[in-house]
Amino acid sequence: MSALALREFHTFEAAGHRFLYLVPSAAVFAVDSCSEAVLDALAEGPQAEGELARRLSPRFTEDEIVEALADLQRARAVGPAGPAAPAPKVIPLTHIPLQTLVVNVTNQCNLACTYCYEYGEDKIVDTENGKQPKFMSAETARESVDFMLREAGGNPTAHMTFFGGETLLNFPVLKATVAYARERAAAVGKDVDFSLTTNATLLRPEVIDFLATERIGVTISIDGPEELQNKFRVFHNGTGSYDVVAPKIKALLARHTTRPIGARVTLTRQTLDIRRIFQHLTEEMGFWEVGFAPVTTAPGRDYAIAGNGFDDLLAQFRALAQDFLEASLQNRHHGFSNVRETLQEIHQGHAKAYPCGAGIGLMGVATDGEVALCHRFAGSADHTIGSVRDGVDRGAQQAFLASHHIDEKTDCRTCWARPICAGGCYHEANTRHGATTAPNLHYCEWIRGWTHTCLEIYGALAAQNPGFLRQFDDAPQAAGHESTGTLARTEAIV
Repeated sequence: MSALALREFHTFEAAGHRFLYLVPSAAVFAVDSCSEAVLDALAEGPQAEGELARRLSPRFTEDEIVEALADLQRARAVGPAGPAAPAPKVIPLTHIPLQTLVVNVTNQCNLACTYCYEYGEDKIVDTENGKQPKFMSAETARESVDFMLREAGGNPTAHMTFFGGETLLNFPVLKATVAYARERAAAVGKDVDFSLTTNATLLRPEVIDFLATERIGVTISIDGPEELQNKFRVFHNGTGSYDVVAPKIKALLARHTTRPIGARVTLTRQTLDIRRIFQHLTEEMGFWEVGFAPVTTAPGRDYAIAGNGFDDLLAQFRALAQDFLEASLQNRHHGFSNVRETLQEIHQGHAKAYPCGAGIGLMGVATDGEVALCHRFAGSADHTIGSVRDGVDRGAQQAFLASHHIDEKTDCRTCWARPICAGGCYHEANTRHGATTAPNLHYCEWIRGWTHTCLEIYGALAAQNPGFLRQFDDAPQAAGHESTGTLARTEAIV
């Protein structure tokens, strides 16, 4: 009989139990004592099934050993010794229906955030002197709606996110587009879910009333308490924005109660105080949830997170994640969205061939109607894959999918965290390395550390409060412009 050997998995412990994260399938597998003994024995090297049975027979019955081996082989944690057959390189042969269209209704902004990827030192589009109009016209916005409904295919709901620049600088077109989209969607038997991102400076009462009445999801870009917000998020004259946005945000939260309002924080070397930011935004401001993202920037910038910065970031994330776990074990809400989103991906067995839906189920529209991979590339001729008038260039889309598949990234295709990461953000790769195909190797240890932490939280919840995880059973993939996850599948979940 041929020898058995370990296959690819990542092991972790939680709540006194040992778990396996089965990398190719992205499934989570709980290990009993007999299975654990099998794995420990095979960690010494390949062994025949009979030899394993003899080694373990003093501790376990023959039936227990046979059952454990069968379970481990079904889970593909154990297999015949020798090289495993390579997984097929799955590339969609037909286009995936569009899930989210991010519409850049303007490429202008009334703030001058130092680290901004659109207007700062690392911008890839000239929004002042380029060929794109500074504001999207009502006609182009309507064409974007028509494009979205066509590309949505059989999806019953299409998701439209308004973006900028500062989105509310073009509020009249935004408002008219919502009305048009609802009318056109009804005519073709679909619904449209709307959301937007704003810096909150233009949240006038009539704007807030509109957002609440139309049930539009809102994400506020804000970096925390006054001194942190005013470090980089300033007006063009250098004045900080906190005193302007704080009362407007509180007015929005008081009026717009039909959907949870979230905050998105950009973390820099100078503003790396996770718990303080979180507590201010949730307990003092009243946000339902807060998501954090390290600044996207070329290395060497003054605000870039470098050196031990990612270690510090991971330690702070882990501490806040423990607060999330404690609350979740008691079925209390905790607004750390980075944990929640990763738990959902783990629970649903996301095994991603691509880091996000960019160019597949998510696309961005520039102010002139050109369609890009995502909102971060809107207006970039090098990253355009069609237009709202002429549709998607399927040849360009297919070439993108072939060249950006995780199997094309040597450093990524053997990493145990690849089902969650898949190489990282294309825009960050372009900013740091000059190519969207490059893996983001600068934060590999951070990603592996954070994924391990979320797996531990998942295991603890699976063991101690499995009912909490049921919310993810049928939860749709996040539809916002920062959504992640494609080509996911679930094989076995605790």
